[in-house]
Amino acid sequence: MSRILKQFLLILFAGALLLLAGWSSYSVYRYSSEAAEIKRDYSELNSITHGLMSVNLWRDHLTTMVLNRIDEFEFTEAQEDTLVIQVENILTAGIDKGADLLDQKQKGIKAKVRKFAVKALVPEDKIRALVPMFAQTIVNEIQKPENKEALKYVIKSKLQEYSDLTHDDSQEAELRLKTLLDKYEVEDLHGFNEKMPQKIEELEAQTYFHAFILLGIIGIFLVLWWLLRNQKALHTPLFIISVLVSLVVLFSGITAPMIEIDARFQHVDFQLIGESITFNDQVIFFQSKSILEVIGILFNTGKVDSYLVGLLILTFSIIFPISKLLATQIYLGGNEKTRKNKILHFFAFKSGKWSMADVYVIAIFMAYIGFQGIFDNQLSRLNMETNSLVSISTNKTSLQPGFLIFIGFVLFSLILSTILKRITALEKDPPLVTN
Repeated sequence: MSRILKQFLLILFAGALLLLAGWSSYSVYRYSSEAAEIKRDYSELNSITHGLMSVNLWRDHLTTMVLNRIDEFEFTEAQEDTLVIQVENILTAGIDKGADLLDQKQKGIKAKVRKFAVKALVPEDKIRALVPMFAQTIVNEIQKPENKEALKYVIKSKLQEYSDLTHDDSQEAELRLKTLLDKYEVEDLHGFNEKMPQKIEELEAQTYFHAFILLGIIGIFLVLWWLLRNQKALHTPLFIISVLVSLVVLFSGITAPMIEIDARFQHVDFQLIGESITFNDQVIFFQSKSILEVIGILFNTGKVDSYLVGLLILTFSIIFPISKLLATQIYLGGNEKTRKNKILHFFAFKSGKWSMADVYVIAIFMAYIGFQGIFDNQLSRLNMETNSLVSISTNKTSLQPGFLIFIGFVLFSLILSTILKRITALEKDPPLVTN
């Protein structure tokens, strides 16, 4: 097979892999961005701010519970006896008050005549003897269905009045929640929570599928380099396409989320006055960021130290690796004069020690281990089970596809640097002469 045909077939095959890598890279970006957006909205709608810590929600729960208790209320025999005694005490106190008023010295003939008439016609002892009967009659009247319902209505109306006075005035927050629900075409939080988890799973499955395609393409190129290690005529086109693939992988690695921090109450159940108040999936903290998003946040803080950190990450984790890959392309395709350029030679062979891409990978991994340990320790203290309270917290912190893809880029770029040195060394070797 001629050299030109080999090069053509290699370019055709490697070019197809490059196109596949580009499509997969864009798919990772699209699916991961959509999943991250839904997760952020999910965490906002299910935040403890709008659930476990919501004044309005607790008001509604407690008001409903008390109203139910009022509707179900019936006097027991002991409560009826106690009520009769209380009514008797009130009636007796009224009689005592009237007797005290009559015993006071009256001035004027009219007042004295009225006092005499009352004492003569209203015997105090007989009235006191009738107090238990009057008290029982009053209690019996209260217990009549129509009077009981009227009393319940008065109590419930007053309770509802107090309930309406207890609320959170954050209209902006309520409008924001309504906007999010309308965004996903659901009527309430329950409908959102039923619909979105499945959607998130589908998007994550697609993201990982295309991420593994990218990693698989890197593996195929490494196999090609092994198989064609002695085919000097094919090294240049293969290296050029390999660098392009590496750039495509880098794009996916810096735009897809690398780490997801998720701490939440999986289940909280309060037992109050015989009824249960339950909260599920109450998000305490959630963040999911890519490298570019982290850099953007650091730049937007307005603080000098944050800006400098963002600039360092941008320079040594993104700009330097890209410059190195482009420099290797130019170096490989350049003539002797071009290759002697000091800046080009620095980026092609010596900028690796300045690149922080591998350091950033280690930093993300260490951050993952640190957050995992901290949240596990802190959330475990929130797990409790008593007669009146059951709470189960969970830590869903995890590494995301962007982390795997970025690792693939770092390893692939390091291998390409080694390959470039080997290629340039082979170019300097004189061709073998065979008889």
